[in-house]
Amino acid sequence: MVLVVGLGNPGRKYEGNRHNVGFMAVDELARRANLPELREKFSGVWARGEAFGAPVAVLKPQTYMNLSGESVQPAAAFLKIPLEGIVVLHDELDLPFGDVRIKVGGGHAGHNGLRSLIERLGKPDFLRVRIGIGRPPPGFRGEVADYVLSDFDALERAELGGVVDRALEAVRRIVQDGPTAAMNATNPRPKAR
Repeated sequence: MVLVVGLGNPGRKYEGNRHNVGFMAVDELARRANLPELREKFSGVWARGEAFGAPVAVLKPQTYMNLSGESVQPAAAFLKIPLEGIVVLHDELDLPFGDVRIKVGGGHAGHNGLRSLIERLGKPDFLRVRIGIGRPPPGFRGEVADYVLSDFDALERAELGGVVDRALEAVRRIVQDGPTAAMNATNPRPKAR
């Protein structure tokens, strides 16, 4: 079984935020796979069923982003899922809006949700589907935290469905082909010089 985790913040006020793109992707995965309605457990909402021809569980921590590990660790322990079976979908400032990349392990790069997961899981070796939200544009007034907690703008919202599609395609490749093949197919190759 694979545990697919979407990171975000609970509540209406955060629904359209850039920081919640992981929630958006997991909601769409649950809808497309016709999973049972998400129910409360593990300080989150979750369901299990089948997606991409394999058993999966989906989880949206309801702890707020900074404490995501307090939901993911108990869920993974209960479901007996090793680190390499956890796939985390999250927003990524260091990728342009719309880019999707797969990564195995690594640091948290200042992302408090990832920081919490690494702390609670004990190692950073879970899979990440990094969904690019880009850096704040020139002239953005406020901190980076204000940017990630702001809603996608109208142009971004128009493209968001395609971005979520790419994120779910990355999950499909991980589930069906394994992480290495999924990275080779998903992550763009560096240009030859």
